[in-house]
Amino acid sequence: MGEKPQVMVVDDDLAMCSFLRTFLGARGYSAVTVTNADEAVPRFHAERPAAVLLDVVMPGSMDGLAALAAFKKIDRDVPIIVISGQGRTNTVVQAMKLGATDFVCKPFEDAELEMLLGNALKQRQLSKEVANLREQLKEQSKYTMLFGHSEKMVEVRDLIHQVSDTDVTVLIRGESGTGKELVARALHASSLRRDKPFVKVNCAALPTELLESELFGFEKGAFTGAIQHKPGKFEFANHGTMFLDEIGDMSFPLQAKLLQALQDGEFSRLGGKADVRVDVRVITATNCDLESAVAGGRFREDLYFRLNVVTITIPPLRERREEIPMLTDHFVKKYSVQYNKPFPGTSAELANLFLEYEWPGNVRQLENMIKRMVVLGSEAPIVQELQQPASPLHHWPHTTSSSISRPTAPPLQPVMPPPAAAEAPVAVAAVAPAGIGIGSAAAVAASAGASAASNVSLKDIARSAARGAERELILRMLTRTRWNRKEAAEILGISYKALLYKIKENGLDKAS
Repeated sequence: MGEKPQVMVVDDDLAMCSFLRTFLGARGYSAVTVTNADEAVPRFHAERPAAVLLDVVMPGSMDGLAALAAFKKIDRDVPIIVISGQGRTNTVVQAMKLGATDFVCKPFEDAELEMLLGNALKQRQLSKEVANLREQLKEQSKYTMLFGHSEKMVEVRDLIHQVSDTDVTVLIRGESGTGKELVARALHASSLRRDKPFVKVNCAALPTELLESELFGFEKGAFTGAIQHKPGKFEFANHGTMFLDEIGDMSFPLQAKLLQALQDGEFSRLGGKADVRVDVRVITATNCDLESAVAGGRFREDLYFRLNVVTITIPPLRERREEIPMLTDHFVKKYSVQYNKPFPGTSAELANLFLEYEWPGNVRQLENMIKRMVVLGSEAPIVQELQQPASPLHHWPHTTSSSISRPTAPPLQPVMPPPAAAEAPVAVAAVAPAGIGIGSAAAVAASAGASAASNVSLKDIARSAARGAERELILRMLTRTRWNRKEAAEILGISYKALLYKIKENGLDKAS
């Protein structure tokens, strides 16, 4: 604490060495002087000074430029200010190419050298701080969502600690965006298998046939296009950890094969005749109500009990609001460094809005908002978004981790027009989102007007118009992203699973 920065002076002029020692001491630096480059290199390696003042013209087997190159091999970040009585352009160019921070010619003004040295040391300190922050953020970002100090997150961390060094199967439950994968990675990182592979498979991302070959592999000729043998993810995860995300979306027939792999530690590849033995710890995650799926015959009861040895339930962000300020601060720092866009932090207004918001997308939604805020360099769009009422695509009913169901779009409250019947189409058209053609809404209104005798209510018209506008918006985004559902979900600001549900609900799965 309070240690003076050490500056090495390398100059064959004894008078200059004496002057610079006094110069540096008067300005709070500790000076070490060397009169030749041959001695300077080993001294530099031993002393590791904060900066170097280097003369480039010196007698001996090594000149100043050679010493400069040697210093940079030892510590490429050390600031080196070259001092010489020969202000030749080619010498300056060579020195700068070798990594010199700056160049001054003798004789020089004290103030000039003082400014150059101060700036060089300040820049190095900032570089060190940024490097350290990057390293901290890189390490912390793995488990950001587990930082929370709330009682529920303390319980989650305690459970991770208790079961991490065992091989029991763990079922992680929680809403989308709460950090289920981070819990799985924390379990693996704390286990005896930490040096072995961690393999993740999303069971909702692939149809049954592809998922089976992805998990268990296939033999050559097992199906059309199987031109060579391919090992499955279970084989890649041998002696490590397999993380099966969205396990509730695995098809019923494939569940039986997974159960065999869990019970016996062996399975057969598609088209294979011999069994393959593996030693894999399995961790699964879901945001579905598996108990209801078992009762409804969609999920095997024996597999459920095999997976549910230990359950870790991650609370949604709205149930641990006290963690929002800490998470906000972390994400601001993280993306300020990552995008090289320093951001001063959030205002009191935005901080209050964050605390009041319901966070249907949980920590992932918070992270994405802050990422957008840092990239844009302004919190105004986020404030405006949070102050507006939720749109049909964002406002899903909230669920608990113990009872999670697929979202359904809530009915829109119609805009109430004056009691004149002719105004009804205008009110209906107003519910179409900005940027979307209102033809579908107008068509619904016209149809309703034509069949007024059928007692069609204004609420029914609004619902139909909202569904039509929603379908049109989803279809437009899917077309724009060439049916990349993940990208479309990000643009629409909803979860991937919610988009899949809306695609099916609107009959768009048949359009793809």
